[in-house]
Amino acid sequence: MPHGTFAKFILPSLTAMFLFIALPIVSIIYQSFFIEHEQIMITVEACDPFRCVEEVRIDAEAMIALREEQPAGRFNGLATYTDSAHLAFSEIQRIWSSSPDAWAALDRIFELPFYRALVFTLAYTFIVTPASIGLGFLVALAVNRIPQFFRGAVVYFSLLPMIVPSLLGSLILFWMIDARGIIGSFLQALFNDPELSVKADPVLTWITLFAYGTWSSTPFVFIIFFAALQTVPRDTLEASMVDGASRLDRVRFVVIPHLAPVATFLLVVSIMDNFRVFEAIIGFSAQAHASSLSSLIFNDLRSGEIPLFGSAAATSIMTIFCIGLLMTPSIRRSWTAFQTKT
Repeated sequence: MPHGTFAKFILPSLTAMFLFIALPIVSIIYQSFFIEHEQIMITVEACDPFRCVEEVRIDAEAMIALREEQPAGRFNGLATYTDSAHLAFSEIQRIWSSSPDAWAALDRIFELPFYRALVFTLAYTFIVTPASIGLGFLVALAVNRIPQFFRGAVVYFSLLPMIVPSLLGSLILFWMIDARGIIGSFLQALFNDPELSVKADPVLTWITLFAYGTWSSTPFVFIIFFAALQTVPRDTLEASMVDGASRLDRVRFVVIPHLAPVATFLLVVSIMDNFRVFEAIIGFSAQAHASSLSSLIFNDLRSGEIPLFGSAAATSIMTIFCIGLLMTPSIRRSWTAFQTKT
């Protein structure tokens, strides 16, 4: 393809990527170097029919003028990344020097807001991603085996978890695991513990969130695998059957190698999606036992009267960095395979 034709072909995509991806990220990076202005306080005299007293109030006019002069806030550099709400270098140093051993120090470090959210986010990503990919692959294999007449209806019902909005699905399951719900009542009867509450136990709350994440992510994986299964070479499958390969052997030596590029694509997409877990935490009202990096961003933007844009931006940049770090092995392996083929 001539270079001019290639440039015209790719220019709209590059323009859209610059406007909707690169430019917002640059804006977030810039905002992360700034924090909110300090409140300008003034002393005024407030009088009622009986007396006059002096009160300290925020100078609204001066604050408006200051924000118009410096709309991004005060320059804070990289200090936002290392403050107590994020990497907390000073707090970690103090905890490490005052703890009796390493385990006690780690326990206290993982109670810091950022690290607590990071631990849950990583746990959610590392559990839900392989679980949804494995379950989606098994469902795709099962649906691919049923007769053509029933396949459409089965595919439709298999996609229901993806059709139902995430927040609504989490609310439905939240009601089901309530002590008066069907799952909550069943667990109380199963363990003979009328006081058992999924919502009150941190471990059960995490397990519930992981189960919900797997349930809601599996349909997307299933439909991609199901479409890819239609491209498996029939000749190769029939030849393996003639050679006496069992169904398990055909899946292991024919289907899985053929679907490996698709699995890599699903792995990358699932990591990006699961690392931004947010709706499940809100839907289950699980903020007391679980928080994610996305929920920290949400809390910063909903913090009182003045949103903490700088803090939210710093958390966003670290989220992007973590996702990039997790995706690097898959992308590197795909690039190496591409280079080998070419």
